[in-house]
Amino acid sequence: MDFIEQTWTDLQAIRKRQPLIHNITNFVVMNETANVILAVGASPVMAHALEEVEEMVGFAGALVLNIGTLWPGLVEACVVAGKRANALGVPVVFDPVGAGATTLRTRAVERILGEVRVSVLRGNASEVLSAAGMPAKIRGVDSLASEAETGAAAAAIARKLGVTVAMTGKTDVITNGGVTYYCQNGHALLQAVTGTGCSATAVVGCFLAVQPDPVAAAAEALGYYGLCGELAAAGAVGPGSFEVALRDHLYSLTRDDLARGLKVAAAGKTV
Repeated sequence: MDFIEQTWTDLQAIRKRQPLIHNITNFVVMNETANVILAVGASPVMAHALEEVEEMVGFAGALVLNIGTLWPGLVEACVVAGKRANALGVPVVFDPVGAGATTLRTRAVERILGEVRVSVLRGNASEVLSAAGMPAKIRGVDSLASEAETGAAAAAIARKLGVTVAMTGKTDVITNGGVTYYCQNGHALLQAVTGTGCSATAVVGCFLAVQPDPVAAAAEALGYYGLCGELAAAGAVGPGSFEVALRDHLYSLTRDDLARGLKVAAAGKTV
C-alpha cells in the first residue's frame, strides 16, 4: 500500500472508530485542540487531575502530553498517566513546549522522557534539540535553530532517546533513526494562530490510535495537517478565517485532496 493510500485508510479508520484521545495539555489552547480532534474524527478528553488520569487513560486510544502551561502538578500527572499508558500498551505522544527556555521546563522534559516510554516526540527544532540535551537557540517557545541542523539531529536524537522524532519546521522531519520521512506540507498562516503546534501534536495522537507504526503515524498526521493548512489558507483572508477553515478542511478532506496535495517523501523519494 502506498503512502497516500495508507494515510487515507488510517484517516478513515479514525473517522469510523472515533478513538478516545486523552490529553494532558496546554490550557491556552485546550478548546481549540479538542475541536481539532473532533474535526479529524476522534473523541477528545481533557483530563488532568492526578486522581483520575490512570483510570482515564485506560479508555484511550492514545495519550497526548503537552507542557505548554506548566506547573509541577502537571508533570506528576503526565508521569503517572504515561506509566499507566505504557503498562496498557497505549501509545504516547509528547510535546516538550518551550524545552530549554527555563529550568522548570528542562527538568520536566528530562523527567517525562526518563520515566515514560514515549512513542513520538513532536516539537520544533529547538525544543527537540533541548529535550535531547543538545545545543539549541531558545526564545520562549519559538525555534531559532537553523534548518541545516534538523535532518541529522533528528535521526541522532531518535536513536539516542529510542523514540520517533517529529521535528517540525519549514520542512518537517519524521524519523525513528532508521526510517525517515520529510514533509513539505504547510503554510505560513499556521504560525499566525496560537496553538497550531499543539493541535498538530494532538493529530499525531489521533493517527497513533489506529496506526501501530509511530514513524508512519506521525508522517501521515503531519502531511494531512499541513495539507489542510494549505487548503485553508487558499480561501482565508487572515488568521481568523484561516483557523475556521483549517478545522473545516480537517473534517472534510477527501482522498482526491490527498492525492493532489500530499508532499511527503521517504528516503529522498516522493511517496
